[in-house]
Amino acid sequence: MEKFVSDISGKEYAEAEKVSAKLVRKSILDFIKEKHPDFEGEKCMSMSELHSFREKYIAEMLLKETGELSAMEQTVVDSLNDNATLSDKLDDEIQDFTFGQKVADKVASFGGSWTFIISFLTFLMIWIAANVFILANKGFDPYPFILLNLILSCVAALQAPVIMMSQNRTEERDRDRAKKDYMINLKSELEIRMLHEKIDHLLLHQEQSMIEIQKVQMDMMQDILEKMKEKK
Repeated sequence: MEKFVSDISGKEYAEAEKVSAKLVRKSILDFIKEKHPDFEGEKCMSMSELHSFREKYIAEMLLKETGELSAMEQTVVDSLNDNATLSDKLDDEIQDFTFGQKVADKVASFGGSWTFIISFLTFLMIWIAANVFILANKGFDPYPFILLNLILSCVAALQAPVIMMSQNRTEERDRDRAKKDYMINLKSELEIRMLHEKIDHLLLHQEQSMIEIQKVQMDMMQDILEKMKEKK
């Protein structure tokens, strides 16, 4: 029985097992040349060695696909973690309030509550009752209650700008919040667009890889069929 020496392992095999480098699919040949750079042209190997390289090639492709998927997931996670300050609460970005700002907030909060309304109505009723009924309209502020009107005017004159100060700062906070919401929405849109592009790239790459694997499997099936025909 005629034999030949494999240029891959240096072992002897039957001549019927001989496969020339020129007959090996280019993708498999490139894979073989990674470990045996001089394997090309008229050099040869055995069919069993070719099957072994094909199996390793398929296994490495599948492992590479899994690694690319994991790397893509990590990339998305890292991208989502970048610029994390956009999702921080607005209160974290606001500096400590000054004493005037705290007073303005307290006045605005109390002045717009039922507690203030009921308390002020009680004060007015006590003031009027004390001057009209108890002091027989001869007290410190008889009808038409000029002093009370002066007090009410002063309270209104001071309360209005203080409340406006609080409202202006609230509007600033609302503008900051709207700006942040816009930035978060924009970032989410860009992330979704980037994720779509990555998924499209992955699907296309996987399709190409599956086609290549199917071609290699077809070659292996063809070799098996040829061997079966030879045995018959």
